[in-house]
Amino acid sequence: MLPLRTVFAVILTLPLSTAAHAQTDPLQQKFDSLLTQHGIIGGSLSLVHPNGQPTEYFHGAARTETQQPIDAATAYNWASITKTFTAIAILQLRDRGLLSLDDPAVRYVPELRQVHDAYGSIDDITIRHLLTHTAGFRNPTWPWDCDDSANCDWQPFEPTKWSQVAAMLPYTHVAFKPGTRWSYSNPGYVFLGQIIERLSGDDFEVYITKNILMPLGMTRSYFDRAPYFLEPNVSASYLRAGTKLTPQPFNFDTGITTSNSGLKAPIPDMEKYARFLLGDPGNKLYDIVLKRSSLEEAWTAVIPAVQAGEAPTAYTSGPHNSQPQMGLGFFTLAIDNHRFIYHDGDQGGFSSELLLDPARRCASILIVNTTDTGVPTDANHAVSNTEPDPNIDLRITLRNELIDHVFPTCTAGKD
Repeated sequence: MLPLRTVFAVILTLPLSTAAHAQTDPLQQKFDSLLTQHGIIGGSLSLVHPNGQPTEYFHGAARTETQQPIDAATAYNWASITKTFTAIAILQLRDRGLLSLDDPAVRYVPELRQVHDAYGSIDDITIRHLLTHTAGFRNPTWPWDCDDSANCDWQPFEPTKWSQVAAMLPYTHVAFKPGTRWSYSNPGYVFLGQIIERLSGDDFEVYITKNILMPLGMTRSYFDRAPYFLEPNVSASYLRAGTKLTPQPFNFDTGITTSNSGLKAPIPDMEKYARFLLGDPGNKLYDIVLKRSSLEEAWTAVIPAVQAGEAPTAYTSGPHNSQPQMGLGFFTLAIDNHRFIYHDGDQGGFSSELLLDPARRCASILIVNTTDTGVPTDANHAVSNTEPDPNIDLRITLRNELIDHVFPTCTAGKD
């Protein structure tokens, strides 16, 4: 068997036009082989390029019990890629004069005054700090785990109400002086969701649907549990440790943490989102959703995305030893003076990546419904934060090959 990296190098150097139009597609065959090697139940890859329709690849099954095949209608949980929608919503409100990024977060979420901050006043934590993961809040939503996971099915997958998050604030602390370092924080984006709700008067899901999904034509996207007419298309998700496969909650609800990780969508809707991010001067609707200058601001590097004392992950490592930087809700990578924008997502067995090459107006969208954590998982207790073992995270291999081989030739697509 060829080494994984060699397989992918062969796969992704194929011209996109050939892959898109060949009746028997070798890229599809190799993509299937790669995901099979990783024990992935099902997944999709889309390559968005300037000319013609995106090139889509589908693998495996949406559900093991029925062997329902993955296709363009399959809906996935995009996990933390939702954070990019949250960041866009905050910038929309800023552009409408409703807030400043340097406003204290506690001005809009006064419950934060209960947080223990040994580094100064809680008023020092700004909306900008929340967007850039530099506020000092912890990573997971829950600050504790069950003592006995076999008897923990009563604990919700994620907090279902704001009152539950607020009740944890007196037991929450700021880990470092805000703005001095980077540390990924899911609760920080829950707080941003509250700011959006309180300023707009809409639930987070309603605001995003009205102001991003609808104008972009993302008509089959939704939050949390599926509408009844889309439920047959929902993918299940799984955790893998060696040969052990553990199903995760089906069609799960992320509760009050929706602004952190609640978006569900099929690949074609995410292609529409990628096209908006890449931009089109002829589409005036894109500027109505968010000005190009505001997107460029979001993609401006603020601080290195380094998690002290932890192994590099898809969030914190880049090809050729490049160091990811954090912008306003988006990660940036500079390789040989060429800029890439990305965000990953991991939750409940789903693992995803949105990768943009703005200069070439190309993007890749990857999603799989199986996460190999490298460690056994207790089937009695569903886990929300489920990042893959960094040593076997296929996104890192894929990102390297996309950047080195695919994006430089992505204009090979034909109308």
